[in-house]
Amino acid sequence: MVLKLCTRSKGKQRPVAKAWENTDQMNHKIKFLPHNKEITVPDGEILIRTAMEAGVHVNASCGGEGLCGKCRVIIEKGTVNGGISELLDGEEVQKGYRLACRSEVKSDLVVRIPVESDIDERELNRRHSPTRRARVREIKLEELKSKGLFIAPVEKRYLELPQPSPEDNVADTRRIINFLKMYYNEHRLVFRLAVLRKLPDILRMSNFKVTITLARPVFEHRKSEIINIEPGNTTLRNFAIAVDIGTTTVYGQLLNINTGDVLAEFGDYNAQIGYGEDIISRIVAAEKPGGLEKLNHALLQTINKVIQKIVKKSRVERNEISTITLAGNTTLTQILVRTNPKYIRHSPYVPVSTLYPRIRAIDLDLDLAPHTTALLYPNVSSFVGGDIVAGVMGSGIYLSEQISLFIDIGTNAEIVIGNKDWLACAACSAGPAFEGGGIQFGMRASAGAIEDFSIDPRTFEPMNLTVGNVRPKGICGSGLINIVANLFEAGVIDNQGKFDRDLKSPRIRERDGTYEYVLAWKGETQINRDIVLTEIDIENLVRTKGAIYSGCQTLLDGIGLSINHLDRIILAGGFGSHVDIEKAMTIGLLPEIDPEKVTYIGNGSLLGAKLCCLTNTIRRDVVEVLGKMTNFELSETHSYMDHYVAALFLPHTDLNLFPKVKNRMELRAANNGKQKSPITEAV
Repeated sequence: MVLKLCTRSKGKQRPVAKAWENTDQMNHKIKFLPHNKEITVPDGEILIRTAMEAGVHVNASCGGEGLCGKCRVIIEKGTVNGGISELLDGEEVQKGYRLACRSEVKSDLVVRIPVESDIDERELNRRHSPTRRARVREIKLEELKSKGLFIAPVEKRYLELPQPSPEDNVADTRRIINFLKMYYNEHRLVFRLAVLRKLPDILRMSNFKVTITLARPVFEHRKSEIINIEPGNTTLRNFAIAVDIGTTTVYGQLLNINTGDVLAEFGDYNAQIGYGEDIISRIVAAEKPGGLEKLNHALLQTINKVIQKIVKKSRVERNEISTITLAGNTTLTQILVRTNPKYIRHSPYVPVSTLYPRIRAIDLDLDLAPHTTALLYPNVSSFVGGDIVAGVMGSGIYLSEQISLFIDIGTNAEIVIGNKDWLACAACSAGPAFEGGGIQFGMRASAGAIEDFSIDPRTFEPMNLTVGNVRPKGICGSGLINIVANLFEAGVIDNQGKFDRDLKSPRIRERDGTYEYVLAWKGETQINRDIVLTEIDIENLVRTKGAIYSGCQTLLDGIGLSINHLDRIILAGGFGSHVDIEKAMTIGLLPEIDPEKVTYIGNGSLLGAKLCCLTNTIRRDVVEVLGKMTNFELSETHSYMDHYVAALFLPHTDLNLFPKVKNRMELRAANNGKQKSPITEAV
């Protein structure tokens, strides 16, 4: 048997991963349940790699190093070598549980992916209301159209050309150019070779009544490119795709260029997750032999799946899609164009490019028509990428008089501060805690994730609310923030994230030398295990929030401002929509300001990509914005570490930065008749 992994390219199937050919080596058939997917692999293949090749996701936030214990699978039939770890207890091992990243295939297998190791893409595509504690900024497209800001980057023109005659036998290209100049005032045109090849036949087949597609340059003095020609009048069928390439997820929208309407949208988990939850892990994976090709293939697999879904949902033909805009961080952009990202993570942190030319989509192996033009959002630096530039454009902070703090909260948190006159930006490695990484029972926001929590201050009994209102199986990022904030305000943990050992509750216990709080007992869960929050989990959250908050402070210091100078905070990203603003301020994730000044814009990267599909005005503004943005490399900024260390407490060592939290703690302590607040003096 031969297994080849391919993507469409120019109408052909191109292998992008090494094929497993029949050799003298023994092969085994692996079946994954409940997905019912089968694959044949050689003896000794690592099980988690087998799952990835079969298109089956298994959680592995440590990148397959055997450290997180999240890649649990159940071997229902067959034999593997290894897979037993101290992260599995004896009862689980008896039931067939193994760690996929440590299991070698030694026979035909039937492998079940348990609920705690799987992900559900359906949750990404359900419409959620953003948190009730943040105001949502809506982009009114009709208002922008009325201001004349919609100048399509790709336009269609219908031509009824005079037919050639002995008296008028100019070249076909000259006939089109003359017509466009006379009736549309078009100048400075150039034809693609692919258009020239089909031009004479289509003109005569359609009786010289055709539609041409023009790709506009960013700057007016440059040439427009004729990228396609079609018989008849197809001007009403002109579509675009906007794509946000995220570290964890990939989202796409299919748009009508003429109206700006979104016809279909879809999101999926980035298939690169199996190579690591964070960008640094992806770069390390890309440096290994064949790694760049594998990561490129995984990303293309996800993007092309998103394209397939939205094309089918919108009932649009692929040859009617004229352009696609993609916005992603610097590393993912380089992986997309198959350039080595190695030097991004080494000082002096140099990307291969910040600007990319207009590219044919098929040259990126995107599953689109040969004429479709791909536009990549430019990057600022190695760690401030096109997704953040797109978010700045989508949020409109570059047009505002107000001083705004823009934060895209994710595995890699990017921060921008500024207004219409200046912009400063930085990126900090927040880590995967908000996506479930580094948290014993952490998970992404899908059915069964604890997303909200409260605690009885007398009995210390919890009230858990889960996504989908089903039995819990883990804790998502927003739930993690809410749990820690409530435990802190109830005095269950102190400002160092340590549990009060004197509290009498069966839910607060010590296990393997670490204190933990039992959120749900074994019989109340989907996974037949107690779901707990440990001091190690809290420590990882504190590090994450400390990185983000200290990034904000360092950036403000660098431009001579303080938190009091901020007029508003803008949160972007899928995770940001579910953050309880007040709880985020309680733990010191966000600066303490009036919650009414906090605005949520949704997926800012996708919004910026969408606007770029619809108007050249945005594309021209991008060039100006790049010139305004001053990048701060936090790892090279000495004050960052000082701010970071100060932020490694709840909410901070300097409680005067969080006066509301301080007042609530002192009031609670007074009401309880205590002499001292649970906020201890940090040393």
